[in-house]
Amino acid sequence: MSHDRPRTEAALVSACLLGKECTYKATHNGDGALERHLAAEGIEAVPFCPEEHGGLGTPRPPADLTAAAEDVLDGKAEVRTHGGEDVTLAFARGAAGALEVCQRLGLKRAFLKERSPSCGCASTHVAGAVVEGPGVTAALLRRHGVECIGVEGRRA
Repeated sequence: MSHDRPRTEAALVSACLLGKECTYKATHNGDGALERHLAAEGIEAVPFCPEEHGGLGTPRPPADLTAAAEDVLDGKAEVRTHGGEDVTLAFARGAAGALEVCQRLGLKRAFLKERSPSCGCASTHVAGAVVEGPGVTAALLRRHGVECIGVEGRRA
């Protein structure tokens, strides 16, 4: 397939999946398979890191949800670093920023880093364990009709 194909769509993409060193460890999860898929489908990637957007630095302490992301969004649960710091507001700001970008640009899909407490689509970190369910950003985007596709990352 030609890489000169005109772009027909844009989608939000976790910036770490595109090679930006914005994970909590200041590394990336660059995913060649995702980049090839987007190019083949004519999808323009709109890179976004909810945690950086929310004001958290890079590197930053790892964090877990205390319960399901929907509970975090509804004010019934928190996001805490492994050291106990409450970072719920930063995660909520990051999720709101992702939604704002999707709404402003008319994005209907998001390709997000699986297992992230922000971006996980099928699984995320809750209370020290990886469990089924979305992260905070994926949950908010889904509430507003954005299709969230989880990508593990680091594929050649």
